[in-house]
Amino acid sequence: MPQAIAETIFDVLYLSFAVIAGLTMLVKGKSPLVKKTGLMAVVLGSGDSFHLIPRSYALWTTGLEANAAALGIGKLITSITMTVFYLILYYVWRERYQIKEQKNLTAAMWGLSALRIIFCLLPQNQWLSYRQPLLFGILRNIPFAVMGLLIIVLFARETRRTGDAVFRHMPLAVALSFGFYLPVVLFSGVVPIVGMLMIPKTMAYVWIVLMGWHLYRQGKED
Repeated sequence: MPQAIAETIFDVLYLSFAVIAGLTMLVKGKSPLVKKTGLMAVVLGSGDSFHLIPRSYALWTTGLEANAAALGIGKLITSITMTVFYLILYYVWRERYQIKEQKNLTAAMWGLSALRIIFCLLPQNQWLSYRQPLLFGILRNIPFAVMGLLIIVLFARETRRTGDAVFRHMPLAVALSFGFYLPVVLFSGVVPIVGMLMIPKTMAYVWIVLMGWHLYRQGKED
């Protein structure tokens, strides 16, 4: 019961913040950049809700294993929406720093996104099972990790070149999100306590949304 209470409170606060902040930026933002950031936050919050809401329900009722199918479907949806999240973040990078051309880079991001989604949709993932194969957990996260690495490098290069104060910590936030997430993929099936790393991973995403919110507030003050 303490786990159910703690997780539910955390999830409600996180999902509410991501969706409300995202919708506010999307609807009230004055620039395409702020609207993209808002869309990114809405995708994040709404996508994560497909996994976190069934998880809270399971904790309050018959347990995680008894609700494996709902949790698996939610995890599949979240895996896809997180891919879209990083694809939008790539376009935030392009918009923020007025990046032109670089068609090969754009093609690479779309290709990695498509590959990740294809891997997620393969039946070998066994999403409806309580314990899913580690091999496909690794395979579907390889293109995802490459996307994250590209985002880290791209933002690091441009924030250093421009001295951008708003997104200067974006490379660190993305690096932390992957740093906390990948051990969960690799070891949570063997050492369940590793799953607790999803909490700081989520806080890294909150940090990313907060950067977008700061951009929105700047626009209101201009």
